[in-house]
Amino acid sequence: MSENATKNIQELGEFGLIDHLTSGFTTSNATTVLGIGDDCAVIEINAEESFLVSTDMLVEGVHFNLMYVPLKHLGYKAVAVNVSDICAMNGKAEQITVALAVSSKFPVEALEELYEGIQLACDHYQVDLVGGDMTSSWSGLSITITAIGRVANSKMTKRSGAKPNDIIVVSGDLGASYLGLQILERENEVFKANPKVQPELEGFDALIQRQLKPEARMDIIELLEKMEVIPTSMIDISDGLASEVMHLCKQSGTGCQLFEDKIPMTDKTKLTAIEFKISPVTCALNGGEDYELLFTVKQEDFDKIVGNPSLSPIGYMTEDTAGKFLIDAAGDVVPLKAQGWQHF
Repeated sequence: MSENATKNIQELGEFGLIDHLTSGFTTSNATTVLGIGDDCAVIEINAEESFLVSTDMLVEGVHFNLMYVPLKHLGYKAVAVNVSDICAMNGKAEQITVALAVSSKFPVEALEELYEGIQLACDHYQVDLVGGDMTSSWSGLSITITAIGRVANSKMTKRSGAKPNDIIVVSGDLGASYLGLQILERENEVFKANPKVQPELEGFDALIQRQLKPEARMDIIELLEKMEVIPTSMIDISDGLASEVMHLCKQSGTGCQLFEDKIPMTDKTKLTAIEFKISPVTCALNGGEDYELLFTVKQEDFDKIVGNPSLSPIGYMTEDTAGKFLIDAAGDVVPLKAQGWQHF
């Protein structure tokens, strides 16, 4: 047995596995500007513009539970998370394709509901459904969407452009989606124990919506353009703030310092986290599926973004040798660890 055959997928993890499997691949077309390793692949159109291409798969039992995820919401979310990847390159999504693997036991009406959600998202983000594929499945529903977008080459933002002293900024607020999931999982367990008990969801609408129907922050891309700010690096928050910051650091060759008291969270998020006996900052750092944009800007752009209610400066990039740290509420310096979603 070869050495490669003994490698454990779980030990490699998602990104280690991708690196391992694709390490021997090279590009042979001049139009391939950027391949594996960022939010999107970049394919050059001409000297001024490039296409952006991103693919995400949602698998039943791994990414969603049909016991509490409405198919209409699932269709919308599947589009939104792919549009979010296009946004993370400072681009605009224009087309999508949809591939489904589905059991023949699903009624046509269920798939109609799924596509209603897809259509709502297409209308909202102004993207066109232009194709896809459909096949049978013996192990539940899988939905794969490929998003195609466009970006001006002068405004394209990769994960790799941050420099020491760049300001780290995040859009919106964090942790809500993770807590929405905890509420849905809790009520699902109660339902399985006693189907006659009504779920206790009152007052948690905002958190549940952030989990079931997240939004790609196309509005932030439009806001940055109006501000005449081009981020030096950017990523969307799917696996948790800590994980995404560390991706930017790795690709840019930097360290970082984050400030716990600067991380934006709503009061409802904080109170619900305490109810679940979870540290609110843990939800923000490691919860994931917020689909907010995390980016860095030059020092000279700080005055343009500070005070904007949609944007929160939360730290700054450092030299790689300085490490990656969180300054907690007590002022203690804590090593930053990525403990978010693990795919294997």
